[in-house]
Amino acid sequence: MATAKKTRVAILISGRGSNMASLIAAAAEPEFPAEIVLVASNRPEAGGLATAAAAGIPTRALDHKTYPSRAAFDEALHAELVAADIDLVCLAGFMRIFSAGFVEAWAGRMINIHPSLLPLFKGVHTHEQALAAGVRLHGCTVHYVVSELDAGPIVAQAAVPVLPGDDADALAARILVQEHRLYPAALALIASGRARLDGDRVVFGNDVSRAEGALLSLS
Repeated sequence: MATAKKTRVAILISGRGSNMASLIAAAAEPEFPAEIVLVASNRPEAGGLATAAAAGIPTRALDHKTYPSRAAFDEALHAELVAADIDLVCLAGFMRIFSAGFVEAWAGRMINIHPSLLPLFKGVHTHEQALAAGVRLHGCTVHYVVSELDAGPIVAQAAVPVLPGDDADALAARILVQEHRLYPAALALIASGRARLDGDRVVFGNDVSRAEGALLSLS
């Protein structure tokens, strides 16, 4: 019986890449439906590049400061992804806004993890935003990337309670634990075909439980 072809994934990072590491660890399992074949960064000093290299994954560093424009950087990155025969791009702390052309080229093939329960608290400083708003639940979201910031179709979410006395650092630390669970789970759903993009929403196969799309942790 032929082995199913695994989804070829590139991870884009700008820093230490803790979510990248969780994806690499998950993909190391034989039954995981995706393989990480490239890690690229816009910052040559990004610590995650060494982590990926130590795991035997090819890396690329494209210093965005050396390109004359955003579009020029995106063209170079696109060429790297095409050369590596990438099926799906995972953003993991990649701190760049893409040009419209790049987003269009990878439409339906690029996902991101964002540290809030979208559509709440888009952009940066999400934990501070959540505390200021007085919400009782906060969390993280895996979503498809579209031209509008943090507005793409949602694949999966995880939530944690906002506790009395929380500050942004404490809240961020608890949510990061959930990010490391959620991103591999969401990638597995997409790579296996159990979740797919249908217009502006994500639909799931009949074998996907509600819990797989919403991991709620109240510990």
